[in-house]
Amino acid sequence: MSLATPSAPSTQSNEAPQAVFTATTQRLRSAVTALRLFAIVLCLGLASTFVVVVPVGHRGVLLRFGAIQDSILNEGVHVVAPGIFSVKPLSIRVQPHVQKSEAATKDLQDVKIDLAVQWRLNPERVASIYQQIGDIEDTRSTILEPAIESGLKTVVASLTAEQLISERAAFQEALQTLLSQRLDTFDLRLDGVDIIQLDFSKRFRAAVEAKQVAEQDARRAGFEALKAQRLATARVYQAEGEAKAQELLQNGLSNQMLQRQAIEKWNGSLPLVMSDEARSMLDLKSLLRADQERSKHR
Repeated sequence: MSLATPSAPSTQSNEAPQAVFTATTQRLRSAVTALRLFAIVLCLGLASTFVVVVPVGHRGVLLRFGAIQDSILNEGVHVVAPGIFSVKPLSIRVQPHVQKSEAATKDLQDVKIDLAVQWRLNPERVASIYQQIGDIEDTRSTILEPAIESGLKTVVASLTAEQLISERAAFQEALQTLLSQRLDTFDLRLDGVDIIQLDFSKRFRAAVEAKQVAEQDARRAGFEALKAQRLATARVYQAEGEAKAQELLQNGLSNQMLQRQAIEKWNGSLPLVMSDEARSMLDLKSLLRADQERSKHR
């Protein structure tokens, strides 16, 4: 009779606790890794609250518990204490602005004007601007638009409608000078003013068109008058020349010359009827001598 060996059950009972220990260790390692990642993310999140980035083309206005500080932050990364300080970024780039307005000229002509303005904040005065006026949109509506409206009416009222059209460059320059002076008092910079369109009333456009037509007719009439005058002068010169030639011809037609021409053209025959004037002009003896001379030569 043989006895069974208990080796197999003993091996299985030892492997089970080891597997449980391994699984538990792996779970603990995963939990530690997760805690480490959470701690890293938490630290990065907390650190990010200390960092402020001012974008390119901007300046940062530093606020301490909401109060504006004198320091202005340039573009880039800055470290500030969270909860105590905050930063308001303001653009210092050129800002385009298009505005339509109406004004009256010096000669009381109504005109509608479309113009474009390029402006920007003074980079060294953004804190003062933000404190006294506000951000870009506040500055646009509170300062820029009223200044353009007032300056435009002032300049237009000093010029006639014809000057607005014929001296457009001077009008634009005068407007830019006036606006630059007014915006400078609010620490704003004006980079350019462009007059896009001038639109006058229908009555004024009709008057301008009528004036242009009248000027064209006047120029045409002047040309025709000058042409007629030159033609008349030419005719006078021609008539004077013809009269002079006739005078010279009459002075040159003496009786001897006429007699010679008659002799040269005589064919030897006498007309049956001759007037007294013709007989006085013709010398019959001369004609006979001429006929005899012709006979000798034959």
